[in-house]
Amino acid sequence: MSPILFNWYSECLTKVALEGFGDFKIGGQIIHTVKYAVDLVLLAKEEKVLQDMIVKLIEIGRCYGMEMNVEKTKVMRISRQPSPVKIMINQKQLENVESFKYLGSILTNDGGCTCEIKCMIAMAKAAFNKKRTLFTSTLDLDFRKMLVKCYIWSIALYGAETWTLRTVDQKHLESFKMWCWRRMEKISWTDRVRNEDVSLRVKEQRNILHEIRKRKANWIGHILRRNCLLQRVTEGKIQGGIEVTGRQGSRRRKLLDDLKERRGYSHLKEEALDRTMWTAHFGRGFGPVVRQTTK
Repeated sequence: MSPILFNWYSECLTKVALEGFGDFKIGGQIIHTVKYAVDLVLLAKEEKVLQDMIVKLIEIGRCYGMEMNVEKTKVMRISRQPSPVKIMINQKQLENVESFKYLGSILTNDGGCTCEIKCMIAMAKAAFNKKRTLFTSTLDLDFRKMLVKCYIWSIALYGAETWTLRTVDQKHLESFKMWCWRRMEKISWTDRVRNEDVSLRVKEQRNILHEIRKRKANWIGHILRRNCLLQRVTEGKIQGGIEVTGRQGSRRRKLLDDLKERRGYSHLKEEALDRTMWTAHFGRGFGPVVRQTTK
């Protein structure tokens, strides 16, 4: 009961403290905080608003018998050109960070996914090396590939449903895929074996980008069928200084670009409302991604 009581207690605290504060809106709704267990993230567009929110939270927190730990509290500005934020608590300035981990995902001040992808790939490679003997053994090839996809790819693709992949990110993922197959077949880079030949040797046609598309389709389908906050975030309905149809909307289009092809977002959303149609289009018939190369 203790965690439940603590969460209920902290929820009452933040609700009382932040009443009437906040300037970060999604779909017309003011979002003060993002919470998980004992973690609390305050959201604001303006530095002054964030400072006022923290001051009020500290004031009300003391009434509830709780103090904010300055050493464990960090601040980060997410922007195309991020700059330091000066937030004070008890005459002490909070530390500005360029990234932090939240629910297993890495958030960076540029709003990109490259740092998270590199981190996940590094963790997956470390896990592969720990079980290298198993993956390079004389077991059946299909069984070893299943093990790699189950235990290694699941680490590398954690949170991939929300990734907005740039060209450089796709190259990192493709390189990781080939790294797995080469290590599994004990093929060194000095052997001068082409990636196409390695793929033929392991009898693998579907690439890692195909797996990401499948996961994203499954997740996006659930989101688009619900009238929830996540749907409005995905659609880019965040009120700010520029219109949603500008640069803010471009991220939403990139996020769904793997799925909507040329048919448009409205058609994609219409299909998502029909679970049978969505499964038929993005289920088993959801073909692999094939990268065409010119000789």
